[in-house]
Amino acid sequence: MSKPTDLVQGTLDLLILKTISLEPKHGWAIAKRIQQVSREALQIQQGSLYPALHRLEQQAWIKAEWRTTEAGRMAKFYSLTGAGRKQLEKELASWVRLSAAINLVVEEA
Repeated sequence: MSKPTDLVQGTLDLLILKTISLEPKHGWAIAKRIQQVSREALQIQQGSLYPALHRLEQQAWIKAEWRTTEAGRMAKFYSLTGAGRKQLEKELASWVRLSAAINLVVEEA
């Protein structure tokens, strides 16, 4: 049985791309932002987050740059590339279609 915090397969990329679309963030800040915006419903584990960031970087949808965090530590900050912005648009459109279809089934009288 799935837990409420389990992500629909493929949504992690969308969540990451959306989260860094406003400003570059380091890994921990990405996970924290997703958790905050979802009102604690979504918690992204490091074991899922960092492989996803690596995969997105390999696909050239995001780029990484070493910077100093607010706490004075060095961390990789991730930001969207032009290709990443286009992919975000595709992912959002796909999510809208999927969630609308699920709602049709769930809300059927």
